[in-house]
This record gives sequence, structure tokens and C-alpha cells, in this order.
Amino acid sequence: MSDLKTLTFAFMDPPFESERTVTFFRLLDAALERGASVRVFAYEGAVALAFARQAPHGNAVHGRDAAEEDHPLTREWIRALQEKAAAKDLSFEWINCGLCVDERGVNDVIDGCGRGGPPDLWRYASDAFNTLTIGTR
Repeated sequence: MSDLKTLTFAFMDPPFESERTVTFFRLLDAALERGASVRVFAYEGAVALAFARQAPHGNAVHGRDAAEEDHPLTREWIRALQEKAAAKDLSFEWINCGLCVDERGVNDVIDGCGRGGPPDLWRYASDAFNTLTIGTR
């Protein structure tokens, strides 16, 4: 099929807190794998997913240093999805809710992730083939 589709995802869960975050990233990957462009509007705790200063850490309880723990960082997952989209000539856009960013102090984000607000979510949803909202309730 030659018509490209764009899917919008609105997500609110912070990194490292629940299985929804991993599922969210798997859905983004699956959309790209099937040839869909992706737009993400991150709000509430999800604005920390693209925080550039996330750092790996060890696990003293299990006696592992940072390298042995090999803790995944969501900023790296986003970067990998950006690269995958580029390799497939698809669009991958990520906007963090600016109000949510300010509340959490996570202004420093990785390249390719922007700052916006509810009008951006409205635009994303209006222009999308479909929109999926994933949140706690």
C-alpha cells in the first residue's frame, strides 16, 4: 500500500514506573515497522522520557555496577526510534507538554524532541489516521 499513515500517541506515564511505558515503546516500534509515521504528545510524567540527563546506575543491593546492571534509558529508546523512522523515510515527531516540563524541571531533552502544548495534541490528533491515548485511568 502506497499511502503513508500517521498515528498519534498521547502518553502520560513517567519512565521506569510501569509496564505501560515498555508497551508504549513497543507500539511506537510496531507502527514504524508497519510503515506508519508517528507523532507523540508526552504529558504529565511522560515528559521525562526524553530527558537528556538520564543516567545509568548500579544496583548496590545486587552488587552490580552501572555496566553490569545495564539499566535501559528511555532517552536511548526514543533516539533508536528516531533513527529507525529516518532509515525508513518516515516521520517521527515528539512534543512534550511545556507546562508539564516546567512542573518537573526536565527542560533538557534529546535532539528531535520539542516543547508544545494542548494545541499541538489537537493538531496531531486532527491530522492523524488514528490517535491512541495511554494513561493511568
